[in-house]
Amino acid sequence: MATNLCRVLPACSRAALNGRIRMSLSATSCCHPKMITRMSHHEVPVPPGETRTESDTFGPIKVSTSAYYGAQTARSMYHFNIGIPTDRMPLPLIEAFGLLKKACATVNKQFGLDKKVSDAIAQACDEVIAGKLNDHFPLSVWQTGSGTQSNMNVNEVVSNRAIQLLGGTMGSKKPVHPNDHVNKSQSSNDTFPTAMHVAAALELNRRLHPALKHLHAALNKKSKDFASIYKIGRTHLQDAVPMTLGQEFSGYTHQVAMSIERLKTCEPRLYELAIGGTAVGTGINTPKGFGKFVAAELKELTKLPFVDAPNKFEALATHDTMVELSGSLNTLAVSLMKIANDIRLLGSGPRCGIGELVLPENEPGSSIMPGKVNPTQCEAMTMVAAQVIG
Repeated sequence: MATNLCRVLPACSRAALNGRIRMSLSATSCCHPKMITRMSHHEVPVPPGETRTESDTFGPIKVSTSAYYGAQTARSMYHFNIGIPTDRMPLPLIEAFGLLKKACATVNKQFGLDKKVSDAIAQACDEVIAGKLNDHFPLSVWQTGSGTQSNMNVNEVVSNRAIQLLGGTMGSKKPVHPNDHVNKSQSSNDTFPTAMHVAAALELNRRLHPALKHLHAALNKKSKDFASIYKIGRTHLQDAVPMTLGQEFSGYTHQVAMSIERLKTCEPRLYELAIGGTAVGTGINTPKGFGKFVAAELKELTKLPFVDAPNKFEALATHDTMVELSGSLNTLAVSLMKIANDIRLLGSGPRCGIGELVLPENEPGSSIMPGKVNPTQCEAMTMVAAQVIG
């Protein structure tokens, strides 16, 4: 059967390409000709309220006058209305796209892009970076695998905002075109991987590393504070041999330290950027050195050591670095779950449990039992860890 399929499928493909496979209306009574015509028009419902006309290669489409996005974003909203609003593209990625488009506009100016256009793009990107245009990025994460719709969402928003800044008419694509100017020397295939790396690097350095550093310092302080407190060590939850509470907490401290090291080990590869590879990694339609100059510009904008990826084919065709980072984050989540569960167990009671630790009383723990307090911070931590682990 497998052999037959191998023969049949290519033949069907060739027949389809040669136009020999046709839908027979006479053989399919339920397919009315009007239905066939209507389905081929790529129609998208008209939004309520005042609208303006935007267009793409599929033709004109009505978009709300208050929206900075254009036709391709509107089509994506209709065709990929999945998980909205909870599964919208993360805002750190949108910020990263703003940084990337600004860097590209600056470099394109060096390669001949009109200064007025480049500066307007950069100004619009500053608003994207600052989060002032967040409402104009409505797309779901569930879309095409390349992120083309989100790349175009950014191109359209930046283009229309730049047009507005220059006194033009939104939707006219003049004097700032979403493809010819905002997306100049770029492809979704190199911009989306680049934005992923930039967003992840920023989140690591601005949020996760400071939080882990604070946690490490807090656990380290407790390990010293508890250095002279003796307790029973346990294996299999059964009494074993003596140890100090400080020794126990030193283990937690080192767990966090190792997680920080694992994350830092990933970072050099995270700083390698795909931009400049365009569609398939060859760099077609880009000036020489474009990727290197954009990486340098992003380094200046973010104060992070971004560099041009040494091999664009690997940078576009794989996401091994993101998988590596995900693994390190997964390991961190497992460590934090273990620490939180240990502390919760050691604080159980207070009268009929282990009761070795007295946990902070942050809020009432029961609607039926007065005075009951729960280890809510530990439980929240384990839930976040479970979400990261997946």
